[in-house]
Amino acid sequence: MRETLDFLLFDWLRISDLTARERFAEHSDETFAAVLDTCERIARDKFAPFNRLADTQEPHFDGERVHLPQATHDATRAYAESGMLAAAQDYDVGGMQLPCVIEMAGNAFFSKASVAMGGYAMLTSGNASLLMAHGTPLQREVFAKNEFAGRWFGTMCLSEPQAGSSLSDVATRAELDDATDPLGPRYRLTGHKMWISGGEHEITENIVHLVLAKVPGPDGKLIPGTRGISLFIVPKWLVNDRAELTGERNDVVLAGLNHKLGYRGTTNCLLNFGEGRWTPQGRAGAVGYLVGQVGDGLRCMFHMMNEARIGVGLGAVMLAYAGYEASLDYAKQRPQGRPMTAAGKDSASLQRPIIEHADVRRMLLAQKSYVEGGLALELYCARLVDELNTGTDQAGAQALLDVLIPIAKSWPSEWGLEANSLAIQVLGGYGYTRDFPVEQYWRDQRLNMIHEGTHGIQALDLLGRKVVQQGGASLAALAARMQATIERAMQTDWAPQANQLGAALAQVGGATKKAWSTGEPAEALANATPYLQAFGHTVLAWLWLDVVLSVSGDSDFAHGKRAAARYFFAYELPKIGAWLDVVARREPLCRDIKPEYF
Repeated sequence: MRETLDFLLFDWLRISDLTARERFAEHSDETFAAVLDTCERIARDKFAPFNRLADTQEPHFDGERVHLPQATHDATRAYAESGMLAAAQDYDVGGMQLPCVIEMAGNAFFSKASVAMGGYAMLTSGNASLLMAHGTPLQREVFAKNEFAGRWFGTMCLSEPQAGSSLSDVATRAELDDATDPLGPRYRLTGHKMWISGGEHEITENIVHLVLAKVPGPDGKLIPGTRGISLFIVPKWLVNDRAELTGERNDVVLAGLNHKLGYRGTTNCLLNFGEGRWTPQGRAGAVGYLVGQVGDGLRCMFHMMNEARIGVGLGAVMLAYAGYEASLDYAKQRPQGRPMTAAGKDSASLQRPIIEHADVRRMLLAQKSYVEGGLALELYCARLVDELNTGTDQAGAQALLDVLIPIAKSWPSEWGLEANSLAIQVLGGYGYTRDFPVEQYWRDQRLNMIHEGTHGIQALDLLGRKVVQQGGASLAALAARMQATIERAMQTDWAPQANQLGAALAQVGGATKKAWSTGEPAEALANATPYLQAFGHTVLAWLWLDVVLSVSGDSDFAHGKRAAARYFFAYELPKIGAWLDVVARREPLCRDIKPEYF
């Protein structure tokens, strides 16, 4: 993996160019490599050996405390001490001012080693980064800096038992308690939050919850829809304006742990706010401090959505990568079967390693094309974040990110799962047992199509908003990038693939127009998920073509990259025709079928 990662960063994305920018001027190829070396070492020593332990000794609640293996405490402490919690932050807050693309590349090692154990740190970094962008100076000083230092960890509390992805149905209530509190206007929150990763543990001395809640209107009623949703800092233990724990427990209670298929090393919680179990400052109600303005909660929460969705996609890639490497190693060692000749099999000959069978090579090539292409996708998007933050064409970077983020989150989640399934298949019966790691990778992977916006939500976002916004400007920006790659490839041996990609791009464009030709959203969006699949495969074909144009030489590494690219064009890209067919003709079956027919 490291050789591929270095190639994508330094040869393909040319991240060395970033050091010419003022923000990254103190960095070099050497400092970037040192960060990757450190992350690789910590992941290898502190995370990977305990991935199975975190799965089998999943968190349990004794009614008072949540218990986790000591290895989780040790691993998260090592991560915090590395400085990676504040990797992209300013020097003056203890950060390293690393580019987003290096931060993501470093975190890839942790996702591969133990995605569940690494979840606490990823949530904390996102929480603190949001506060740096939207919090008051004191909120940044008290909460964000202590999270970056690893003293406290953080969560994101969006979903509720009755309102999963439907944030307009959030019912958690926040009523003003004291508008003059130094830590921000103080409110009392009551309600329930579900699916809260990292919501309860004792890894750190405090947990900083970022909670979406509605402030009632003048009539005392909650405002329907997303208007009125605000964002609050709700610490597990109350603190003063000097970041000292007061010793008083906030009115936040763990109602129970969710028992998950995979990803078990990260606690997943139902939290009750304001039920009266604790009475901070003498009365019931969870104390929360307003972030930003009333009604501004969603805008604040979604500020970090690009990085969060890239992070989920990257985690999906790395779980698939772990499965790929495990199945590749197995295929090289496992003897089974004999060569077939015109005269049949010679049963007296030695068995050959299963990697010599064409069908096993097919499964390995599929995995290789998914994981290495997916890694290129996530790093490309992270590089765009750096362009958005420090480049000269911020509008262009935003346009590309808008249309690529649904793909960055969803494509590796779906095809990474397929890669993990193929890894199990390569191992055969052994793959289906807990004696080998590939079944855990599959179970851990299955979450990624659900959290940070389900697969269907990403599809609706892509076809319903991103490709049609501003007259199709984002789609046009992406098409221009693709055309540039096509033109370069036409001068090489990759001209046939370039023509194939050009035809695929035309198919996507034509299907987009036909989907919206009646102007009826219900007709256009009924087949949004097949559209997402076709769009994603077209993007990955483009990235593979762009990547192989940077490959040179006659090494096994180079031949492997070219083979994976050829596989994607030969076996994967042709699938888009069937997906786009139902989109283009606005197939009505799924929207018209009556519930009774099921």
